[in-house]
Amino acid sequence: TGDSRIVAKRYADQAVLLPTVSDTPRTDFASIKDYFDAFLLKEPQGTILEGDIRIGDGWAQDAGIYEFTMGATGDKVKARYTYVYVYENNQWKIAHHHSSVMPEGIDIAKSITEDEVRGLFQLWNSALDTLDSDAVAKRYAKEGVLLPTVSDVPRTDYDSIKAYFVDFLKKEPQGTILESYVTSGPDWCMDDGIYEFTMGATGDKVKARYSFVYTLEGGEWKIAHHHSSMMPEAQLAASAELPLP
Repeated sequence: TGDSRIVAKRYADQAVLLPTVSDTPRTDFASIKDYFDAFLLKEPQGTILEGDIRIGDGWAQDAGIYEFTMGATGDKVKARYTYVYVYENNQWKIAHHHSSVMPEGIDIAKSITEDEVRGLFQLWNSALDTLDSDAVAKRYAKEGVLLPTVSDVPRTDYDSIKAYFVDFLKKEPQGTILESYVTSGPDWCMDDGIYEFTMGATGDKVKARYSFVYTLEGGEWKIAHHHSSMMPEAQLAASAELPLP
């Protein structure tokens, strides 16, 4: 489905996920969903190649090797898996999921593609759609910097970034990228260009220039730097029309 919420709901209330490409154990719905927000950008589809099943009273275990085909790139990736299932509310749920890279040299850490970089914007834009400033602020790295469109104050920590979006989200913004220029390295990527926001509260449309720099943090792509500025030509034209003192 490509929906991280549906994936996260397959896990039990007190589940633990040890993911393939993140150092961080995921122990609740929000953190499991957060992992799949990024992983689903690769459009993965899995096939079990080898599986060993054990069944007990109210639990079951499946351990083996699976292979994912990444629809976004066509890559095929093998990994080892362990699932422990428990019977919870009349359904089998995943209580434990441990996934690891094949240890004899297969590397699943492929360079991020241009389309995947642009997809990182959609994670941020989807967070805007929740109108939850906490969800938006969590898209930024621990030492992320935000230079906002309509505030003179640089935001350099979670609290100040969240405070900016408390006000901005009152406009009910939804962004669309109009122009995008992507560059990337081994553990970073950058997307620069022009985006346009439609303000659901008023119907206004606003264009701005943007720069996003993303870095890998705990196996996830987070916003390390975000600079957003108004289109300068309209501002300069408005200033020129002001009467002289």
